[in-house]
Amino acid sequence: MEKLKPLAPEALYRTCEADLLPFRTTETLEPFSGFFGQERAIEAMEFGVGMRRPGYNLFVMGNPHTGRFSFAMESLRSVAKKERNRLKDWCYLNNLSDSRYPQVMEFPAGKAGLFRKDMGRMIEAALTELPAAFENPGYQRQKGRIERDFNRRYDQAIEEVERQAREHSIALFRESGSIGFMPVAEGQAMDEAAFSLLPEEERETFSRVISQLEDCLNDSLTELPKWRREAAEQMRRLDRETALHAVAPLIQPLKEKYANVSGVPEYLTRLEISLVRNSGEIAGDDKVLESPEAARKVYMEDTYGVNLLVDNGKTKGAPVIHESHPNYENLFGRIEYNSDMGAMVTNFTLIRPGALHRANGGYLVLEAEKLLEQPYVYGALKRALKAHEIRIENPVSEYTGISTITLSPQPIPLKVKVVLIGGRDMYYLLQEMDQDFEKMFRVVVDFDEDVERKPSTIRNYARLLKTLADEEGLAPLTRRAVARLVEQSSRLAADQELLSAHIGELVDLLCEADYKRIKTGDELINDKHVEMALTAKEKRTGRLSQKILDSIMNQTVLIDTQGEAVGKSNGLTVLQVGDVSFGTPARITATVHPGNRGIIDIEREVALGQPIHSKGVLILSGYLGHKYAQDFPLTLSASIALEQSYGYVDGDSASLAEICTLISALTHIPILQQYAVTGSINQYGEVQAIGGVNEKIEGFFKLCETRGLTGQQGAVIPRANVRNLMLKKEVTDAVEAGQFHIFAVETVDQCLEVLMGRGAGKAKADGSFTQRSVNHAVTKRLREIAAAKAS
Repeated sequence: MEKLKPLAPEALYRTCEADLLPFRTTETLEPFSGFFGQERAIEAMEFGVGMRRPGYNLFVMGNPHTGRFSFAMESLRSVAKKERNRLKDWCYLNNLSDSRYPQVMEFPAGKAGLFRKDMGRMIEAALTELPAAFENPGYQRQKGRIERDFNRRYDQAIEEVERQAREHSIALFRESGSIGFMPVAEGQAMDEAAFSLLPEEERETFSRVISQLEDCLNDSLTELPKWRREAAEQMRRLDRETALHAVAPLIQPLKEKYANVSGVPEYLTRLEISLVRNSGEIAGDDKVLESPEAARKVYMEDTYGVNLLVDNGKTKGAPVIHESHPNYENLFGRIEYNSDMGAMVTNFTLIRPGALHRANGGYLVLEAEKLLEQPYVYGALKRALKAHEIRIENPVSEYTGISTITLSPQPIPLKVKVVLIGGRDMYYLLQEMDQDFEKMFRVVVDFDEDVERKPSTIRNYARLLKTLADEEGLAPLTRRAVARLVEQSSRLAADQELLSAHIGELVDLLCEADYKRIKTGDELINDKHVEMALTAKEKRTGRLSQKILDSIMNQTVLIDTQGEAVGKSNGLTVLQVGDVSFGTPARITATVHPGNRGIIDIEREVALGQPIHSKGVLILSGYLGHKYAQDFPLTLSASIALEQSYGYVDGDSASLAEICTLISALTHIPILQQYAVTGSINQYGEVQAIGGVNEKIEGFFKLCETRGLTGQQGAVIPRANVRNLMLKKEVTDAVEAGQFHIFAVETVDQCLEVLMGRGAGKAKADGSFTQRSVNHAVTKRLREIAAAKAS
């Protein structure tokens, strides 16, 4: 087998050629409009916005920092401002039949505000006109006439009885609203003492006559309640007519002005009736109140005012509303309360709108994670979208069973398109847990995380950098700075053929590079400033990686970078701490002895090995059986461990190193410790791609560099990961100088040859391997273990 050669330096890093950037600075470029590399998302957004059927709400799916929120807001706003929807104003009015159920009223955009002003002027006029009408001399004359008519009939009845009393020398007197009789002697009314001195016969005569007079009086006043009712009815009629004459001129213009608004004329008719009915309270002078005028105004506004909930008078196109804190009240509105003598009271004027009210007729943008953090909200949002109406209610009472006396406002018709923004995990979770989710959010706007790296996208990327720099108030960039950022973008995408679409990280890097420019006093951002910003960030976030390196250097963690050993190899791992990831080597060891326990994964046995890692170890048995034990039973006991790991281990990227270590322990052929290995394998010995290849190589290189490069050290990676290589300059420089080597392998055999420095061996026609090869030694040893077990 031909000896495998290390990768050439040009394969480790794809530079951005200056010829692809035909400008000196970004100042001369046209600004970039649109959304970089999001053609699929743009098409999905256009479809979702244009589809007007129910259920076609949108879920913008993508990772944070990719610009998904800005994309959604700008896309919606550009579409919304062109729409010519007939927006509505919404207001609540007092239900004059039952104030617990406020009435909703719909107006064309801008009309509700005018209606509120007109109603305010009507209330002010009513507060002036009604008292004036009842103080009018004409009203007072008619009121006096009714009172006189009643008094005249009353007096006539009394006078007839009084005449009869005089004929019997008896006086009629009135005192405190009551009528009595008293005997008269010599023109003077008798008191009790004088009456008692009269002869008994006279006293009896007086008593009999007084009794007759009282009966007569009662007969005369039999119709007094009727007279009083008639007088009261006449007063009510007079008050109604007076109030109607005062109110009608105020209401009629409103009826004519809003005749074409559905429901308003009917409401104004009911309001007119109510004003006439309550005119006494409005026009009366309540002496109990310190300020009767203020009290009457509050009463009028709380009874006949207009609660303008949504005013779209100044809204251009369709509204686009983003609710950053979507709790129940912020989304659906709320009913506020005032404290009155220790009691909590409310009325229709204290109804407050939510984001759904403001977005009605347009678009509501919500962040899925924040939405699901709030209790009751997601379920209520689904109900609103299904019923196409907004109800303002107390969600807690439904679950606690405790309800308070409150309002039940009439629901408002809802026509809105909801746009949820969230990660992929959130989308798939909702899809799995909620059967209604797919029916209500039928449009998925999948936000790409990377873009194909080609000349046209590189030029667009340069224009995007110019636009971002202008928006952030940064200096223009030189051509080399743009090229360096293109290369860094490919590193973020972990692919030489792609550019990262994480705009948020790009903006941060631009701002940090501009900061370095200011420190150095340069006019333009160049590639050195970008490099300084990257180095500074690595230094800021490199405490943990430095601690691990120190522990290897002082031999707290055992890692060899030269020499050779049996059953030991250097694996490569990636540690992720927050948004920082870095690579570090880890020693893998294996032991083999006769037995039938198979390959024991120590990490799994102690519950530190996660499923994917355990799967990778189990594949080793399949590979050994397929490769070496076709004509005899595979019988052995072996154990594999990732040494000095004290946390959970996941991923199968160590399986290539593990099979090589296991073969070394099996055959006693030493492994060169100057190499570190990463890669996963399948049961046929093919090496498969892994993640974090750049960080892994750089982690081992840093250790070798710190100890001193010997020219023999290197890393072994899967051939499939070559396109992912975007290594730091110090690594590529060392490779170019022959101080470090990177091998790309496709099979386990190729890796064994690199690590053991001898041929892996080829399979013959009879299934055996060439003499003195690694594979021949493996087969020989496995046969010996199987024979020992059989005997």
